[in-house]
Amino acid sequence: MFKRFRIAAELSAGRKLGFAGWLFAFASLCAVPGSAAGTKNSLLAYGARIVGDEARTRIVIDFDREPRFSVHYIANPERIVVDLPATAFGFPAKDLEARGLFKDIRYGAMDEGSARIVLTAARPVQLALAKVQTDESGNGHRLVLDAEMIDKQKFAELVKTQSWNDQSGAAETTSAIPQPEKAAPGDFVIAVDAGHGGIDTGAIGVDTKTEEKLVTLAFAKALADRLNKEPGIKAFLTRDDDEFLSLSQRVLIARQNHAGLLISLHADTLKQKDIRGATVYTISDKASDKLAADLAERENLSDQIAGKETVTEPPEVADILLDLTRRETQAFSISLAESVLASFKDQIGTINNPHRHAGFRVLQAPDVPSILLELGFLSNVEDEKRLLDDAWRLKMADLLTDAVKHYRASVMANGG
Repeated sequence: MFKRFRIAAELSAGRKLGFAGWLFAFASLCAVPGSAAGTKNSLLAYGARIVGDEARTRIVIDFDREPRFSVHYIANPERIVVDLPATAFGFPAKDLEARGLFKDIRYGAMDEGSARIVLTAARPVQLALAKVQTDESGNGHRLVLDAEMIDKQKFAELVKTQSWNDQSGAAETTSAIPQPEKAAPGDFVIAVDAGHGGIDTGAIGVDTKTEEKLVTLAFAKALADRLNKEPGIKAFLTRDDDEFLSLSQRVLIARQNHAGLLISLHADTLKQKDIRGATVYTISDKASDKLAADLAERENLSDQIAGKETVTEPPEVADILLDLTRRETQAFSISLAESVLASFKDQIGTINNPHRHAGFRVLQAPDVPSILLELGFLSNVEDEKRLLDDAWRLKMADLLTDAVKHYRASVMANGG
């Protein structure tokens, strides 16, 4: 995965490219070998096509060399997961748009050494054929996937009888948890969480088609850098490159680093294109309104999008977690939200009723006050322009830092 110094090398001509230029360079790197999907030894998927109907659908992906792959099936909803080594996907997204048996197709990095294709089916399916063939020129290889319709009972049997190799659980490990740099005793530690990443692109800009995962990562880096200029504050990123993190992994990273706050950054889209402005969300078992409920539902699908099985906790455990969150941290989370909105007043545009709440899974750390901040909406042209603007981004980072400082002072004044 490329780190900050690799991006800097691409932008060695100077900083005048600005934030939009940074995003362009970031996206360009993702579309060539050795970019976001892994190292210079990454596979390159340079072409793709899909044909077929609602009874049988064929997907063909062209690679620069022979890919190793494995196939698994996941229920609720029915999905086919194709795991690959580190792969750079260099073909246009329109070449692999869902059709036939599939209602959604996602692909991208899972971590430094692996990538994944997730095929969400419109009805139960199986792969009648999954093989690698040498192309006609003999210079490359193609992965051919032939899907056919089956009944629910047969799909359930496929899920039940399959075996997952050790790699299938890799995304849930925490062996490489980011650590704050030189956090001294008494430092106020903050987890800055860039929403989405890797295979989970998030929302897409209405005008520039910029991916939300790039917007959130750029803002997260800017915010962490700004926070780390303050004495006694140490901020770290839950992800510092284009990789996928499950929602539970983000929470675990914050907790194991003993974070005093978690700020999760997002820039979603809405059907109502005229809605714009920032919004601050805190956790609640009951959504404040339909907009909050719909947004939480979409955000909570992040793991599903990446082809991870939904893990349902026993009801009594879930109840305990929610109760602990409410009792021990909800008041602090609300206090942080109020500090953020007070800092934004007359400086940053917000939507009506800008403090809302819903059951966001990324906010469920029982002992870490957490907020989810919608920086703006990529579905609104004006918001999108601001999200890509250097000066606006830095102003937002300054105001968020002021809010964190005010929150910290308030907590300390009350013996926290």
